[in-house]
Amino acid sequence: MSGKPVLFDLEDEAQAPRVSDAPPVPDLAAGGGQPLAMEQAARIAARRPSRLARWFWLLLAALFGAMASVAAWDFAAGLILRFPVLGWTISIGMAVLVLMASLMGLRELAALSRLRRVDALRQQASDTEDLAAAQAYTARLVAFYKRREDLIWNQARLAERQAEVMDGDALLLLVEDELLAPLDALALREVEAAARQVATVTALVPMALADVLTALVSSLRMIRRVAAIYGGRPGYFSSWRLTRTVLAHLAATGAVAAGDDLLEPVLGGSVLSKLSRRFGEGLVNGALSARVGIAAMEVCRPMPFSPQHKPSTRRAVQRALTGVFAKEKK
Repeated sequence: MSGKPVLFDLEDEAQAPRVSDAPPVPDLAAGGGQPLAMEQAARIAARRPSRLARWFWLLLAALFGAMASVAAWDFAAGLILRFPVLGWTISIGMAVLVLMASLMGLRELAALSRLRRVDALRQQASDTEDLAAAQAYTARLVAFYKRREDLIWNQARLAERQAEVMDGDALLLLVEDELLAPLDALALREVEAAARQVATVTALVPMALADVLTALVSSLRMIRRVAAIYGGRPGYFSSWRLTRTVLAHLAATGAVAAGDDLLEPVLGGSVLSKLSRRFGEGLVNGALSARVGIAAMEVCRPMPFSPQHKPSTRRAVQRALTGVFAKEKK
């Protein structure tokens, strides 16, 4: 074999493939691993019971209600015969309890009615096409917020500037600027606080059940507070219904299962790769909580977000989680 150099002609060879064009490596652990706490909480809250299960629980509640009513009546009637004073006292207490339960039921109905008003306002804003429709919607929205003391100045400013607007879209944009922008800021604070809480508990508490409970309770409280900021004032049962609406939408779109994609622009890939497992899960759960909060704002807001006012989920995650884990210093 001679020691002369050998020349290979590669001009006819195909161009070597680029590394960036290679398909991603499949994550074999993703299918068998446990979903994150926020994803589990979303699945639990968004799970819709079957019709058979709903009828079962309805009949069971009716049966136990009838049994409890008959037992309470027999107990009070027998006690009145044996000890009249004590029997009438307990009977009055039961009557007061029934009255309080009725008032709570009326309050829940009022809360559901107010949530329907918010839905109707949002639908009316979506169907607004001309100036007359925009003015009618504005009058209805102002009437909806007329008892809000924190919006008195905003309503006065809107009334001053409303006559200057001669276009329907411009009027809706003015309503967003004057009435809804302050409420958006308050709602974003609640979303960021809930995201920080979920991230902190997940990172510091080494219990999977505690993660799920914290994510679920924080989401319920966050959605309820966001609804109250926008004027929903939900009760206990209406809060659960509203939470299911928000999380069912996220579960249906698959958005709740993708939270780690929000962290790289916030923390950077190098920092994310060096995080411990607990801190990584905490940050992802916090990002998912922020995403749920943004969805709650969209559901509870009496007007759909315009492109100028639509909140950025990445920016909300950045503000919420910057205090939990600082960026890597370069």
